[in-house]
Amino acid sequence: MTQRTDVVVIGGGQSGLAAGYHLRRLGIEHVILDAQTAPGGAWQHTWDSLHLFSPAEYSSLPGRLMPVQRGQTCPDAQHVVDYLADYEKRYELPVQRGVWVEAVHRDGAFLRVATDGGDWQARAVVSATGSWTRPFLPAVPGRREYTGRQLHTVQYQNPAEFSGQRVAVVGGGNSGAQIAADLAHAGIDLTWVTQRPPRYLADDIDGRALFDHATARRRALDEGRTDTGGVAPLGDIVAVPPVRAARDAGFLTAKPMFRRLTAAGVEWADGTVAEVDAVIWCTGFRPALAPFAALRLRGTRGRIITVGTRAVDEPRLHLLGYGDWTGPASATLIGVGRPARDAARQIRDLLT
Repeated sequence: MTQRTDVVVIGGGQSGLAAGYHLRRLGIEHVILDAQTAPGGAWQHTWDSLHLFSPAEYSSLPGRLMPVQRGQTCPDAQHVVDYLADYEKRYELPVQRGVWVEAVHRDGAFLRVATDGGDWQARAVVSATGSWTRPFLPAVPGRREYTGRQLHTVQYQNPAEFSGQRVAVVGGGNSGAQIAADLAHAGIDLTWVTQRPPRYLADDIDGRALFDHATARRRALDEGRTDTGGVAPLGDIVAVPPVRAARDAGFLTAKPMFRRLTAAGVEWADGTVAEVDAVIWCTGFRPALAPFAALRLRGTRGRIITVGTRAVDEPRLHLLGYGDWTGPASATLIGVGRPARDAARQIRDLLT
């Protein structure tokens, strides 16, 4: 049986909830379809030691401040999960869980959202699927011949599972630095490998400063001034306390990217080899956009071309929370609110 609503939001994590909040405020009928069986989005699946870069008040969705976590300056991932669950309940957002969206098709005046539990017809769709379900693994020579364990950021939990092992962590971003620090503090035999020398943001820069930077960028764009760009020129790694401590103790000495994997480890361009029992790939993600293949909207780099959040070639589709290409800082808790509001207003105008 096909059900009908004005808007289908795909994804019930932070971006989907922000979209639901603004759609609800505008009185727009909608449903949020989430593949997860519990609230919290990707925050349910992070490693045990992960904390936010920012205090709670700088990590909130629209309408409700995140409460302070007792004993923590920056909340941990479970606190975020609890906050998202409470947020969903507080605003009575219409989330349907355990629903896997298979495809989105054009269907006359509607978009038809095909799921494993039946179809929905909607006048507009918001894609808020994020990227956590699409981990990226680089095509490194020898990856299939390597006999040790390989896992991605999404599968890492804590150092205990690597006790007594030699571990290579690949990746010079925040996840690579934080997981490398996590292992180093636990005394794991660590090799940290990065594409280029690690670039740390200044120690006094945390999520508050990043938020201020993103806000200034958004204001410049709104006023028609030059885009100030992201923070990448300033560095790639936020020096959160565990990372800073590991760096200052000399635990985070990075090696350049190896040439290939061998059956037992890694080999660098100069022929140097090292045996490792496990490789953790902290090599990023790609946007989870498979359900939209039938719409044929992909542009360069696998992205759907957008103006703000709206798909250029399908104005009934909005993309939310994928990073700067769908709104500055839109992949963050505090940054997703503004593009979610803009998307909801554009959908209202479309429907009227």
